[in-house]
Amino acid sequence: MAEIKKANGITDWLDQRIGLKKLIEVLMTKYWIPKNINFLWAMGVVLLALFALLFISGIFLLMYYKPDAKLAFDSVNYTIMQEVAYGWLWRHIHAVAASMVFVIIYIHMFVAIYYGSYKRGREMIWISGMLLFVVFSAEAFSGYMLPWGQMSYWAAAVITNLFGGIPFIGADVVEWVRGNYVVADSTLTRFFMLHVCLLPVVILSLIAFHFYSLRIPHVNNQEGEVLDFEKEEKKYLEGKKKDSKVIPFWPVFLSKDIFVLSVFMIFFFYLVCYHYDFAMDPINFEPANNLKTPTHIYPEWYFLWSYEVLRGFFFSADLGLIAFGIAQVIFFVLPWLDRSSVVAPAHRRKGFFIWFWLLIIDMVVLTIFGKLPPEGINTYIGFVASIGFLVLMFIVLPLITKTENKGGAK
Repeated sequence: MAEIKKANGITDWLDQRIGLKKLIEVLMTKYWIPKNINFLWAMGVVLLALFALLFISGIFLLMYYKPDAKLAFDSVNYTIMQEVAYGWLWRHIHAVAASMVFVIIYIHMFVAIYYGSYKRGREMIWISGMLLFVVFSAEAFSGYMLPWGQMSYWAAAVITNLFGGIPFIGADVVEWVRGNYVVADSTLTRFFMLHVCLLPVVILSLIAFHFYSLRIPHVNNQEGEVLDFEKEEKKYLEGKKKDSKVIPFWPVFLSKDIFVLSVFMIFFFYLVCYHYDFAMDPINFEPANNLKTPTHIYPEWYFLWSYEVLRGFFFSADLGLIAFGIAQVIFFVLPWLDRSSVVAPAHRRKGFFIWFWLLIIDMVVLTIFGKLPPEGINTYIGFVASIGFLVLMFIVLPLITKTENKGGAK
């Protein structure tokens, strides 16, 4: 009885101090979502679930991984994969989740572009999302190094060498990043620290900031309609749910998110159990060898489009490096490159609609040719696609949106 009274006392104290009883009421009455949305709006919750899977599986892998150039490969491919009970499962979950994170990020990003979700006061939401993309990229790259396979080693050598393009201090920066004149044990230790310590903390902070910035009201929905949230909320609370154009975050919207997440998880664990190898490069199952350069070096699939921009300017390494740097930051300034005041889905903006699909086609071409050897016609296709990407972003988008601003969406 004393324990029950004590538990009740703690609950009462929490109710008074934190207002736990009011939590659902706040969600019901304060956070409202446009009704006219589809399953693509659930990608944020899917990303959150994938990050949780990465975090949990990473902890289990960390128990047996050895951040040592002499031990790393065996600790992953023998200890974890063959000796530890269900170690293979945790590695498959981690590897598949790492790739699926970028599948969902790209979907999430292009859905936001399609529906103009970066405009009219929502610039900070977009920028925080792009910061998450950059930090996730750094997290993925640092994690790709840890198995210390052939592609891990040589991809690290190529990417870290890019810092050498920084004027005046490039060589010193490369040495500082590597901790050595070449990629070595010290490089592995540095990237291990980034992967398991620093970058996850940054990601968690950015996720919190991204969700906090969602407090800014939605300016559009599936049809780009600007809603009077207070008016629509009043209709819903008065029982006119069919007439209202909004739904409460809890339980209506979140239950739809949970359904989409459940369907996705069925597909995710199908990949984990039967097709995990799509997320792993066969060359990376060979131990790192600094005396044996692979015939063709390339990064993971989600970096291939920007890698091809770097490689596309085959006649000038400096131009390639500049273009690569621009490609990394260009999406940050998208809200300002889009000069139209029209907030509407792409299918209601004729010029923007054409630009949107041309951009996707161009990035797909860059991704495909980024994995192919830079030989013969591949070289010229990569160059044209790289130029096309920059032209679409810097010239075509500002021109068509400026024109649209005069004539309105059609």
